[in-house]
Amino acid sequence: MAPYHRTKTPYVVRPGSAVRPGTAVLTRGFDPRLSVGSARPAVFRSSTYVFSSPEAAERAFAIALGRSRPAEGENVDLIYSRLSHPNAEILEDQIVPLEPGAQAAAVFNSGMAAISTLFFTLCPPGSAFIYSTPIYGGTQHLIHQMLEPLGMKAIGVGAGDTAGMRAAIATTPNLRLVFLETPSNPTLVMCDIASAAQAAQARADHPLVAVDNTFLGPCFQHPLGHRADLVLYSATKYLAGNSDMLGGVILGRDPDLITSLRGTRAILGNILQPDECWMLDSRLPTVELRMSRQSKNAQRIAEALANHPKIARMIYPTLFEDPEQIRIRDLQCRFPGAIFSFEVHGGKRVAFDFLRRLRIARNAVSLGGVETLACHPATTTHSEMSPDELSRTNVSDALIRISVGVEDWRDLLSDFKTALDAI
Repeated sequence: MAPYHRTKTPYVVRPGSAVRPGTAVLTRGFDPRLSVGSARPAVFRSSTYVFSSPEAAERAFAIALGRSRPAEGENVDLIYSRLSHPNAEILEDQIVPLEPGAQAAAVFNSGMAAISTLFFTLCPPGSAFIYSTPIYGGTQHLIHQMLEPLGMKAIGVGAGDTAGMRAAIATTPNLRLVFLETPSNPTLVMCDIASAAQAAQARADHPLVAVDNTFLGPCFQHPLGHRADLVLYSATKYLAGNSDMLGGVILGRDPDLITSLRGTRAILGNILQPDECWMLDSRLPTVELRMSRQSKNAQRIAEALANHPKIARMIYPTLFEDPEQIRIRDLQCRFPGAIFSFEVHGGKRVAFDFLRRLRIARNAVSLGGVETLACHPATTTHSEMSPDELSRTNVSDALIRISVGVEDWRDLLSDFKTALDAI
């Protein structure tokens, strides 16, 4: 780690008492005395870094290539920004406290870059992995168009099928990874993280469990606390929160595992760039504030619209009726989050008419920004799924997904009601 931004001692509230996450994201990993007194991190746009000595260069390469490990508290010279750079190291330090149980993090230039690096690191040709369905369309494309042709066996298990997931984990030969997206996109069906982790740990070869926590984390769901090995984020969404940048993060409790992901990242060249690291680092202190407002807005709106005559089915965690989904929700979720989906009577034509009539909410994909977004998954984010896959996962032509922002919830509710009443 480079000496000009690393702290020399951990920050504490009082002797023997570590600070809480909301404090750590503003203090950990950055010392103003080592950055010309800057109160917040500056941007380091350099691609190449000068070694303090030939011995330091030799040591830096030995660690970068995995021939050696850094000693506790050792400051290792930087080499080249494709491997790491000051803003990435600051961000990776400051984001760790947001995910309880995490010891290290790696940042990437998009959420899909993080997911791709995960699979390419952990799943060699000939190995198998299990994934929950439905899953984000980009991940779906990666699995079917890239990973399977490279010789990796992909096994999809329906989200919420706890028994089916355990059986698949127990019986799949050469299993290297269990990849869960919970709640699922866009149907909000939840997977039991602890159950999947227990099944994986019961195997002698201990396949890893990774969770895409973009919908509820890092504030409302903590997969590492339920024995998952890794947690992933599209930082584009709630972590950044302003629909103005791309980013991805993987966090875990095993620093060596994160180091191996950084090694693959260095080869693929998909590290998050300095400016984006600086932007994302500046957003971390407000993640909980934004997500709390968005979740409260979404709950009020979803519950108010649930019985609207134009809505055939409202999907939101506080409105779950299935006992298994209620059990999982109560086990692993602190709050219901800011995403809800619903089906309208009349299918695709009526869904399009609703989207066309919105005046405050924007018809756009993505989610997690301060503005409210609405989309039709079957023809956009999940349009690469086959008709059979869409049918099996309940991604219907009537389904609309809403990502609620921080606007006044009463204005949003009025916007939705007006659009529904007019269709």
